[in-house]
Amino acid sequence: MTEQIKGKYLIYRGLPLVRENNMICYGSMKDKYVLYMMILSYKEAALAGSGAKVTVPDRIIGQIVSTDPNCVGPDKIVKNFEKNGLYEAFDMGTVILERYNRTK
Repeated sequence: MTEQIKGKYLIYRGLPLVRENNMICYGSMKDKYVLYMMILSYKEAALAGSGAKVTVPDRIIGQIVSTDPNCVGPDKIVKNFEKNGLYEAFDMGTVILERYNRTK
C-alpha cells in the first residue's frame, strides 16, 4: 500500500490543485477520475496598467484520467482536449471532470 503524501495543498472547490513544473493535477484520488493538464508552451503578456511583461501558459493539453488501480496504460485516459490559455483549459476540464465523476 502506498503512503499518503503529507503537506498543504491549494484547495479549489474542495479538491486539491497541485502543480509540478509543466504538469497540473486537479481532483481527489478518492474520486473515479482526476484532471491532468500539461502546459506545452508559454507566451508573453502585458500586465494591465503597469506595462510589465509576464510569462503565462499558452497551449494546454488536458486529460480526464481514471484513478482505478486496475486500469492501466491508454485505458486510464477517458477524455483528451486541447485549449489555448490556462483559464480555458481549467474551466473546460473542471466541467468535464464533474460530469464524469457524477455519471460514470
